[in-house]
Amino acid sequence: MDKEPSGPSSPGSRSAGGFGLFGSSSAGPQYSKRELAGVPLTGMSPLSPYLNVDPRYLLQDTDEFILPTGANKTRGRFELAFFTIGGCCITGAVFGAVNGLRMGLSETRNMAWSKPRNVQILNMVTRQGATLANTLGSLALLYSAFGVIIEKARGAEDDLNTIAAGTLTGVLYKSPGGLRGAARGGLLGLTLSGLYALYNNWNHLKGSSPTRY
Repeated sequence: MDKEPSGPSSPGSRSAGGFGLFGSSSAGPQYSKRELAGVPLTGMSPLSPYLNVDPRYLLQDTDEFILPTGANKTRGRFELAFFTIGGCCITGAVFGAVNGLRMGLSETRNMAWSKPRNVQILNMVTRQGATLANTLGSLALLYSAFGVIIEKARGAEDDLNTIAAGTLTGVLYKSPGGLRGAARGGLLGLTLSGLYALYNNWNHLKGSSPTRY
């Protein structure tokens, strides 16, 4: 005679159950792990559906920002004008103060350290700082004004606006010196703005976002 299987895998144990919270818990048969080992899991994936993400959504080639309606991804020349003018004024003041300190120490090197020497050095520092800050601030104001006007007139923003604004700034700033001075100023402005345009395009080719000033 065959012995009936005993333990949790016996047929009798499949229908055995008790009472649960909502009634009897013997609604379905219970199977052991040995019986479920050979059952194929057809149509079931061991990966959680919450982890099955398309990798294309994780890698973005372009930057994505939340922008107001009608706004551009890069700031325009008018928005950058105040930053440009202020930065040039501060830069000119710093370099002018350093140059004034150098000149003051050089001119008063034969004087003893006293109050007159300190006052003379301080006057030289403030004078040179204010002069260079005024010069760079005026150039930045002219450059920003020409850039905004050319951008509004052309309806486009590119390196041509930068080169044209730099050239006109040099011509107008050096125009009191005559035609020769205006030509030299325009050539200098064209050279500097052209170099900046090349530098901006080089950064753009390397992957960084272009900056317009």
